[in-house]
Amino acid sequence: MSELAVNVDHIATLREARKINYPDPVIAAGICELAGVDGIVCHLREDRRHIQDRDVKLLREVVQTRLILEMAATEEMLNIALSIMPDVVTLVPEKRVEVTTEGGLDLTTSKGNIAKAVDTLKNSGIKVCIFIDPDPEQIQIAHKIGTDSIEIHTGAYCEAKTEVEKDKTFAEIVNAANFGKKLSIGVNAGHGLCYNNIKRFKGHDLIQEFSIGHSIISRAAFVGLERAVKEMYEIVKDL
Repeated sequence: MSELAVNVDHIATLREARKINYPDPVIAAGICELAGVDGIVCHLREDRRHIQDRDVKLLREVVQTRLILEMAATEEMLNIALSIMPDVVTLVPEKRVEVTTEGGLDLTTSKGNIAKAVDTLKNSGIKVCIFIDPDPEQIQIAHKIGTDSIEIHTGAYCEAKTEVEKDKTFAEIVNAANFGKKLSIGVNAGHGLCYNNIKRFKGHDLIQEFSIGHSIISRAAFVGLERAVKEMYEIVKDL
């Protein structure tokens, strides 16, 4: 049965739009956990556009399920991770100009740096996940450098405009997930998933954990966070 991890970054985005102290992503995390989620995700960006250092510290203190910290593989972020000790670190690419993460890490060009980050984190007892595109070559490299799991970037599938494109990109995710399982590493998925497009995963039994944020927070604006989370939780558990 797949698990659901909810990203609370967009709660912080609302707060930072006014530079005030609400809405609080820490409170949001508590509501999500009460609604049944399996983990809480936050992305501490280098420019601190939403989640702040204080948020991560407080989340570490209050999260009862699993705290998943998304971050770039920089010295600054590694030091923060080692001081906070999240349950999982997901290493992601990061560009200052992007609105949201636009693709997976390219391990063919950043293998050395990512491998060092993986070793540092794992030697400190933190599990490591690498966010990559559904590409067997990238998955093979991730496996070789010792990651515990991968998170498949589902953006191309979620943004596909035609049925042919949707079929092609979803097949790439399925093939990548199967390859990851053959290598005995955990397989997660995320980016752009919503209440509709996630249903295509039903019956495939491939994804260990879905990481979802924007669609849940968006729906919460209309129906409330608890209900929005529970609705997605029920979908994920029925896949």
